[in-house]
Amino acid sequence: MKEVKEFWLEPNPNQSAEAICEIVDKAKPHTILTDVKLPRVTSKIASRLEGTDILVTSNLDDASSAKQNKTPIALEVTISDRRDLERITQALELRPDYLLINCPNWKIIPLENLIAETKGRSKLLARTASFDESRAALSTLELGADGIALASHDTNEILKTRDLILGESEAISLSTAKVTSVRPIGTGARVCVDTTEILEAGEGLLTGSSSRALFLVEGEVHPNAHVNSRPFRVNAGPVSSYVLSANGKTRYLSELSAGETVLLIDRMGRTRSVDVSRIKIERRPMILVEASIGSRKITTIVQNAETVRLVTKDGSKPVSEIKPGDEVLVRSEEGGRHFGTKVADEMVIER
Repeated sequence: MKEVKEFWLEPNPNQSAEAICEIVDKAKPHTILTDVKLPRVTSKIASRLEGTDILVTSNLDDASSAKQNKTPIALEVTISDRRDLERITQALELRPDYLLINCPNWKIIPLENLIAETKGRSKLLARTASFDESRAALSTLELGADGIALASHDTNEILKTRDLILGESEAISLSTAKVTSVRPIGTGARVCVDTTEILEAGEGLLTGSSSRALFLVEGEVHPNAHVNSRPFRVNAGPVSSYVLSANGKTRYLSELSAGETVLLIDRMGRTRSVDVSRIKIERRPMILVEASIGSRKITTIVQNAETVRLVTKDGSKPVSEIKPGDEVLVRSEEGGRHFGTKVADEMVIER
């Protein structure tokens, strides 16, 4: 799993302090980059003003003085051309805690050079203005920047970026369910989710017939005598199944399409966000798996095939070989959901 990236938010300075606090409560950034005095926030404050958690400055002398006083520093640098890139070496000699980079013209090429230059010497933060810029900065040169400082006035862009970054740091609590029944049923429209990434053993999607109990379906990472592995794919279940996405929301598998983001989970509950490259819906024979958590009955339906595997504590097992008494990993919760969002006290009956 990738290291957790930092999410800095630079709110609109023309908003009131209360309005800024409201969007910060929703966005939950690690750090707020602002010179506005805020009445109540739990995130760190990075500011050009003295006395905040992190001092932001573009002046090397001020940065040097602050370092001597053991004040965390975010050294702000604008990259307009190659000569600015060459000045980064001088800036890094100060060992700033963060290097806050503005790239007004080029975006990707300067970041590639900077990532290689700064890795292990300073945390590299890219100044961005949108979700798309943020995603590019976080994945450039595979390692990506150590974080982003998002300056956007669009709440939807802010929340999408939050889900992209904070979704990866949020562990999912998994428990075991004991299989009670396995039986083939008729054919149905099943969904293969092909991603732009390579999945690892024990990693897949949480899907199921009820949003309250989702089974961990492993990606097709295991070859067999008849079929090569397809480590980019999760054969996730029928179109009506729920799938867990970032920020704890659920969607129907039928809603996914190319270019969207899904949340991969491994058997330890660690998560990462990946992009969908293709959705394949085909009619295939299906199998119903029933299991129990204590006295509670849960179910899922998947394609009846050797390549479809449910994850266990120490491995995985093809659904064609699963039998009563086997234990599989699931995510279980109480309450219902409305348009994918959890409503803790809502009564929902799903059979």
